[in-house]
Order: sequence, then C-alpha cells, then structure tokens
Amino acid sequence: MIVQRVVLNSRPGKNGNPVAENFRVEEVNLPDNINEGQVQVRTLYLSVDPYMRCRMNEDTGSDYISPWQLSQVVDGGGIGIVEESKHTNFTKGDFVTSFYWPWQTKVILDGNILEKVDPQLVDGHLSYFLGAIGMPGLTSLIGIQEKGHITAESNQTMVVSGAAGACGSLAGQMNQNSHIILCGQISQYNKDVPYPPPLPSAVEAILKERNITRERFLVLNFKDKFESGILQLSQWFKEGKLKIKETMINGLENMGAAFQSMMTGGNIGKQIVCISEETSLLPL
Repeated sequence: MIVQRVVLNSRPGKNGNPVAENFRVEEVNLPDNINEGQVQVRTLYLSVDPYMRCRMNEDTGSDYISPWQLSQVVDGGGIGIVEESKHTNFTKGDFVTSFYWPWQTKVILDGNILEKVDPQLVDGHLSYFLGAIGMPGLTSLIGIQEKGHITAESNQTMVVSGAAGACGSLAGQMNQNSHIILCGQISQYNKDVPYPPPLPSAVEAILKERNITRERFLVLNFKDKFESGILQLSQWFKEGKLKIKETMINGLENMGAAFQSMMTGGNIGKQIVCISEETSLLPL
C-alpha cells in the first residue's frame, strides 16, 4: 500500500526561522502485513507544537526530546483509528493516540506506544485530545495546581503571558512576593540561547527587590496526574466551564505550512491538521 508521509527536508539553523519548505511530502510503501504486537492505524489528526522547533536542530538542548533526522519521517502528537490489530489491547475501530505519531496518512505502530481514547469524553471532537483535553490542557491544569500556588477565593491575581519570552515586562508589572512559572518560551525558540534564557541585570534586580521567584515546570514530571487531569478537563468541558478554541488546517501536505503559521502566531487556540475524517463517532 502506498501512503504519504512528511520528512524533515532541511534544518532552519539554531538562529533561523522555520518555514514550510523545511518539510517535504513523499510517498512510501506500507507493508501488507503487520507483526504480533503491532497495530495499523489511519491518521485522523496531527498536532504541531512549539517544542517541535527544538527537534529541528541537530541538538535539541534537552534530554527528554530527540532531534528529527533529515529525510526521515517526523513525529509528534496524533490521533487515529485502528484498521488492523495484532495487539491484545486494541481492536479494529478503536480510537488511539500517541505522543510519537509519525506524520503519515497510515502507519504501522508498536501497540505499546498507543493509548486508547474515549470519544465520549470530548463529545466526539477527537482533536480535543491533542489540545484542551490533552497535553496542553494538562500542562495548564497541572502547572497551576502544582506550581501556581493559587488558592480559591484568595483574591489573587493570575497573569498569563501569551508572549512567554517577555519575562522582563511581566516581572516588572507584578506586585511584591510574586511567583513566575516558566513553561515554554516560543519567542526564544529560534535563538541559540539556553533555557530559560538569562535575564538582563535590571530585571534580575527587580526580581530580588520585589521578592519575585521564578520556577521551571515540565508536565512530563507529573505523569501520575495525567489520568485524573484528563477526566477533570473533560468534566469542565461538558459542563461548559472550559471553552475550547482550535485552528484547523486540512491535508498532510499542509503540515509544514501549519507549523510555520503556529510559530508566527497564526493560530487561535490549538493548531491542528486534519489528515482524514471519521464521521460516526458517537451513537445518535
């Protein structure tokens, strides 16, 4: 079977801006048979995320994500439907997700990297598992719960910086005894600087003078809270308390364009690419 995939065509360089041409679509032959423990899936939705910019470099600068290789298929968060399974946990028709989903129309995967998802948790909006009811939602929820020091009805002010790299101006607006959670700084990802980037001496002086602390947060350190977090986010969504926005682009051939747009602020909410559609998710 001939399928399409996206490979890394070129690297933008540590100080370069990624463009759609850094990616290339090509055709590849998918084996006719799968082995024990494997699952063949059809890709429904793929995610593009800021952290992927680091994977475009030869060295990601991190010990928990690996670089993409030139002329090899790239991967990230994905959702799909099982077409054939030789893994005990999955059957045909199951909806599954993985953080290591190849950018490919159909793919054969080791079933151990897959996780089954329940469409009813998102009222059939499967792409939400890549956004608000997925890793980004968990990052927001767990980050606030574990690092935000937010107390209900305590009259606290919480500032969310969309331009996360503007740490200096953010710190300068805060009151005494404030706390800054560092989780992603997309404005810095096209620069060859350490993370978190060093602060100007004037900003360091403000932090010290006003007793403002800052702390890094990595959601992967809280995997034990993922299951309960997903259920909580789903409940809030169903109750109308969680408003979900996403920007959708269609077609595997537009993965590069979607990535470039996301890195330059072209999306509102989660940037998703629809690869194929499944219409019958929930009973009428």
